[in-house]
Amino acid sequence: MSDSHQQNYQRFLDEVTANRVMWGLRFGDEWVVCDSSEFEDTEVMPVWSTESEAKAQCVDEWAEYEPFEITLAEFLEVWVEDMSEDGVRIGPNWDAELDGIELDVLELVKALA
Repeated sequence: MSDSHQQNYQRFLDEVTANRVMWGLRFGDEWVVCDSSEFEDTEVMPVWSTESEAKAQCVDEWAEYEPFEITLAEFLEVWVEDMSEDGVRIGPNWDAELDGIELDVLELVKALA
């Protein structure tokens, strides 16, 4: 993991813990997910700790998507189980090139605890 990826991840943990929200990208009922660069046949849902960082990704193929707030409580109560069952990993604070760390959602829960 590069230093910048580690810094983005730590900032994600700090900001989500403080603000109790994270941001995904949504268009209607469809959420942005990407193919994993680490695991075959695996998807990753990128999430950001600020609305502005999420909004910056709403270009090109995602131009119609909008940042959507996910409260930490909702994430823990609803999203974690669904993502874990579906085998979807999470990508906290990916950079402009959609590059960053990919975590099992349960790893993120432990880090946020």
